[in-house]
Amino acid sequence: MFAVEVRDHIMIAHSLPRPVFGPAQGMHGATFVVDAAFFTEDVDDDGLAVDIGAATETLAEVLKPLNYQNLDEVEAFNGKISTTEVIAKHIFDRLAAAVGEKKLGPGSHRIAKIRVTLHESHAARGWYEGAL
Repeated sequence: MFAVEVRDHIMIAHSLPRPVFGPAQGMHGATFVVDAAFFTEDVDDDGLAVDIGAATETLAEVLKPLNYQNLDEVEAFNGKISTTEVIAKHIFDRLAAAVGEKKLGPGSHRIAKIRVTLHESHAARGWYEGAL
């Protein structure tokens, strides 16, 4: 399988209000480095799996509504605990919708899978990966 992976970041605030999260139950900030990988079975006539420029722009568009936000106040997270995994799934869903809208160019239909990785630090990361 071929893949193109692009990177951006978001700065958010949130709380994780359950005892299992210890001190993270309170409001705190996080900066996530976000990687989005787009997988295809083949490349197009130009040798591309995905247009890297379109992938970069699309990831930036998807992240913009989250950047500098308190996720406890973002409607998409109402009733959810905004863990790294849940945030990764949210970003995946928005990227999958963008692929369906052909925002990644004429080869959008060839994208078979997406993986969204959120790096919490140099030592910890979580992701969501799924087929389209």
